[in-house]
Amino acid sequence: MENRDQESPSSSYSCGLSILKFPIYLLATFAVFFLLIQIQSMQNPPSWALVRQQWGKTATNESCISNSSVDAVVSAQYLEELKNMSSKLRKSITFLPLKDLRYADAPRRATREGEIQYQHFPSEASDGRVLCLRGRDRQNGARNSYALAWPETLPPNATLARGVTFVSNNHYDYDNIWHGLSATMPFVAWHIKSRCAAGPARWILYHWGELRTNMAPWVRTLLESTFGGGPLKIFDFKGTDGGGDGAGTTCFEEAVVMRHNEGGMSNEKRMEVYDLMRCRSRAYCGVKTRDGNNGRSSVDIGMTLFMRDGARSFKNASAVIRVFEKECRKVEGCRLTVAYTRNLTVCEQVELMSLTDILVSAHGAQLSNIFLMDKNSSLMEFFPKGWLELAGVGQYIFQWLASWSGMIHEGVWRDPAAGEPCPFPEKDGRCFEVVKDGKIGHNETYFSEWAGKVLNDVKMRKAAARASTSHVSDLCGCKL
Repeated sequence: MENRDQESPSSSYSCGLSILKFPIYLLATFAVFFLLIQIQSMQNPPSWALVRQQWGKTATNESCISNSSVDAVVSAQYLEELKNMSSKLRKSITFLPLKDLRYADAPRRATREGEIQYQHFPSEASDGRVLCLRGRDRQNGARNSYALAWPETLPPNATLARGVTFVSNNHYDYDNIWHGLSATMPFVAWHIKSRCAAGPARWILYHWGELRTNMAPWVRTLLESTFGGGPLKIFDFKGTDGGGDGAGTTCFEEAVVMRHNEGGMSNEKRMEVYDLMRCRSRAYCGVKTRDGNNGRSSVDIGMTLFMRDGARSFKNASAVIRVFEKECRKVEGCRLTVAYTRNLTVCEQVELMSLTDILVSAHGAQLSNIFLMDKNSSLMEFFPKGWLELAGVGQYIFQWLASWSGMIHEGVWRDPAAGEPCPFPEKDGRCFEVVKDGKIGHNETYFSEWAGKVLNDVKMRKAAARASTSHVSDLCGCKL
């Protein structure tokens, strides 16, 4: 019994050995498993790395959301501040009198020698600001005003008029054809200077700062023909033409402002302007060249008596006509035309001037037509008594115009016979109002000799011009 309960030594050793081997097997199995895990981790990131990356992405997204919210708040605050600043800019715009009485007696000086004197808005000089006007008063120019504003911050309730606007603020009368021509021809110079840009969308006319809405038909037609943009539109601040309600402010997308006539321009610039106006007006009126189908040759001499009725007309028009008829018949190819401005349309005047080599006329606005003649044509001018002593420099304007447009002023004849007596002392300036519209007499001997000399000179010039090679130039697409 006792023997059965005791194990043999060999059996006891075998069991102990098995107990020792188990931890070894377990350790080996763990080592192999750990090795396999390391090999796998070398090929793919462990799961904790992926979690960390995902967490990073989530954190970044949350940060972006947070930044976007901050940006939205900042942008709203910025826009509100910008709106407040714009409002302050609009309300801080200062309007100044268009007719500044502080400078009423100051001369208007040229800004650039020989060039047109103008202001352009917007421009670098205006810091990109546009011109705004409150200017509908026709009686007191001091009530009309102007200001400069940035397009983004126009004055409250202002209207923006699109396109180019020509603004003339002059001391000349636009209803007088000479004054109107002198005030508006600088805009033609700007047109040439700007590489023959399109014509204006509208004109604004001021006389000493007072609004004007009328223009002499002769001037209007010539400007329409020169700019080729259809009927000329004169702005009246009554809400038409997309520019204001008449009571508020109108700003202009682009404005060219002239406060001077042609006085500061060089002769070269003036002649260029008159060349273009002559060429464009002839094209507008369908006037053909001398060698076209108008029945004239380049050697013909056209002499035109441009007669007046009433003020500064000839006392004996028939006698004056006979003198020039007689002298014209002495020159081969001379043709005399007697015309009155009262019954000629603008285009008929343009055509008549194109056929005229010698213009014979009393001093008056009708002589503004002289630049419509061919270059090197002649003018013979007549005055009643009193002009030399009392008229001042105004009596020389057509001598200047002849020079500026390439014509030849052949001199003047001044009637020596006294006209209506003046109730004031002889040198009193008030006497000019009495004598300025006086009738003009004639001197048959002097007129005959003068006409003969001019006809002979013109005949020689035309013969020389025919023998020379003519050069055709191009200005703004118009063949001169």
